[in-house]
Amino acid sequence: MSTLNYQKSTKRPSEFENREAYLEHELTVMNPKRWRPNWPGRDYRFEVEDLIPALAGVIGKVVMTTAIVATWATGYGLTEGFVVENVRFEMLIAAVLFVILFSGFLNPKANLAGCHGPLIPIIPLIVVAGGHPLALGIMVGIFGLLLGSFKGGSTLVNLTGNGVRGGLLIYLGFVGLTGQMDKLRAWTVAAGNETIFLVIILVTLGTYAYLVKINKRWLAIPLCSLFALFVALAMGAPFQFVTTPGMPNMNPLYWWGEETGWMLGLPNASHFLAVLPFAILAVAMWPPDFLGHRVFQEQNYPKGSDKVLMDVDDTMIVSSLRQSVGSILGGGNLASSWGTYIIPAAIAKRPIPAGAVLTGIMCIIVVILGYPMDLAAWAPVLRIALIVGVFLPLLEVGMQLITTIKQAQIAGVTIISSALVNPVFGWALAMLLEDAGFIGENPRVEGMPKKTRLGIPIAAFIVCVIVMIMVGLIPGIPPLLNVGG
Repeated sequence: MSTLNYQKSTKRPSEFENREAYLEHELTVMNPKRWRPNWPGRDYRFEVEDLIPALAGVIGKVVMTTAIVATWATGYGLTEGFVVENVRFEMLIAAVLFVILFSGFLNPKANLAGCHGPLIPIIPLIVVAGGHPLALGIMVGIFGLLLGSFKGGSTLVNLTGNGVRGGLLIYLGFVGLTGQMDKLRAWTVAAGNETIFLVIILVTLGTYAYLVKINKRWLAIPLCSLFALFVALAMGAPFQFVTTPGMPNMNPLYWWGEETGWMLGLPNASHFLAVLPFAILAVAMWPPDFLGHRVFQEQNYPKGSDKVLMDVDDTMIVSSLRQSVGSILGGGNLASSWGTYIIPAAIAKRPIPAGAVLTGIMCIIVVILGYPMDLAAWAPVLRIALIVGVFLPLLEVGMQLITTIKQAQIAGVTIISSALVNPVFGWALAMLLEDAGFIGENPRVEGMPKKTRLGIPIAAFIVCVIVMIMVGLIPGIPPLLNVGG
C-alpha cells in the first residue's frame, strides 16, 4: 500500500463508533517504509494515546540506564556524579540519534533501542574479567549486526512456538512482578512505614481493575504511578529533588580519557578478548527479549495490521548501531529492544513512530530539566510503573498464548529450565525440544528444511551453554574464565 493509499484510507475519528475502532483502523491502513523517510501527517498521525507509551518509555529509560551505568561505576570505583552525567549523555544519544531519527522517521518497523536489563548482573563479571565498556559495546554491535543482517532474529522467532513463548513470558512476568514488589516493600520498610506498601498496592489493584473494566488499560502507567506518588507523599515518605538542570559533557575524548570520564583510556586487544564471551551472551539474550515484545503487538493489534508489527531483524540492526555508536561516544548503556515503550504502545493499539518521536522529545526535556529524573526514579513511581506497564502485561499475554495441553507442557519445561539457569537457557532448551518433536507443538516449523528446523535450535543451545559455562552461569559447573581475578 502506497503513501497515497494511506492518506486516502485514513479517516477522522468521528467516522467510527468508538475510539478503539478508529485506532484499529489506523493500524490496518498504515504502511511504514523501511530505511526511507516517514513523515508525520503523510505516513502516520500523532494521537493522544501516543503520550502514554512515551511517558512509560522515559520512566523506564531513566531507571534502566541508571541501573546499568551505576553497576559499571561500582565496578570501576566511579562517583555518583559520573553516573548522573553519563545517564544524561546516554539519554541524549538515544533520543536524538536513534529514537527520533530511526524509529520515528527512517524505519518505524524497528522498535526503539532501549536498555539490556537482563545483562546487569553480568557487568561485575565483565569488570573482574578485565573487560572494557567500549570493547564490549563494539563487539555487541558487530555480533548484533551480523545476526540481524542475516535474518537470524526472525528465524529464531519462527522457531519458537506459542508454548515456549507463553512459558517465557509467564516466567519473566512472575519473577519481575515479585521482584518489584519485594523492592517496593523493602523501600517502605527502610522509610519506616511498611503500611505505605500495602496502601499503594491496594490502590494500584483497584485502579488497574477499573481501567480493565472500562477498556482503558493503556492509562495504567500514568494513573497508577501518579496515585502511588500521591499516596507515598501523603503518608510521609521522604522525597527530595537532587538532579539540577544542565547538560552533560558531549566530548567523547573526555569520556574515554585516562584521567577523565571513565578514567580507563581506550581498550587494547586483551580487553576485546576478555569481553568476547560476554558479547556473545548479550546478543544471545536478544531473541527471547525481542520475541516477547513482538508478541504484545500480535496479541493486541487487529487482523490485517502485519505491516506495522515490529521487525525483529531491523530492531536488532538499530540496537546494534545504537550500541556501537553510543559506546564510541562514551556512553555506558547496553542496548536492547525498548520494552517499557513497546508494551504500553501495543496495549494502547498504537504503532511505533509517533510515540517514538514523543519519547525522544520527552527524553531531551528530562535531561535538560534534571528534576523529572528524580521523580521517575523514585521507588513508588518506578516500581508501580514497571509492575502495571511491563510485568503484569507479560503475565497476561503469556497465559493467553497457552491454549492447548501440548503448549502448556512445553511452557512448563520453559519455566523450569529458566528457573534452573536463566531465561536464555530456558528458551534455547525448550525451543530445541519442541522443534525436535519431543514435547509441545510449533506449526510454524512445518515445511521448514530439517537443517533449519533442527540445526539452528541445536546450534543456539550449544552456543548458549558454552558461553554460560565460560562465564560461570551454569549451576555446579565452575567458570572456564578466571573471573575471580
